Amino acid sequence: MSTESTDVWTGWYRDRRGAEAIALAIAPSGHGVSTRIRGAEYEGPSFAALGAAESGERLSGCVLEWDMPLPVTLDGAAERATLSCLLTLGEAGPEGAPGRVDLNLTLHFGGTAYESGVADGDFDEALGRIRRQLPEGADLGGKLLESA
Repeated sequence: MSTESTDVWTGWYRDRRGAEAIALAIAPSGHGVSTRIRGAEYEGPSFAALGAAESGERLSGCVLEWDMPLPVTLDGAAERATLSCLLTLGEAGPEGAPGRVDLNLTLHFGGTAYESGVADGDFDEALGRIRRQLPEGADLGGKLLESA
């Protein structure tokens, strides 16, 4: 994983061989994601498009799970919240890409859990679903991931 990363979150990687703790990192530009799984480097333009750095083979047949702090502004004041992320990548199809990509985000804020429901790997779309559920005067704050 690049040392140039500014945002790093710990989480879990699971597949039929078992589970292991991982760290996911976002590049300082907000574009690009990287992680190390079982000693191999993976990188890509988004969480759902991670590929092996050496071969480019797409990550598939697995689940990635992580939490990240995501401030919420309520009536102009920043409050703490946590975004729980669950990404399921189906088995590789004929083109090498996962047969399905399911992303579920849950924002834990103010004693309530706001869920995106299952989105097809589009982080921005899933965040938009959560944003529409927030109480009046609340909005997702901080630096949102541009292409995660």
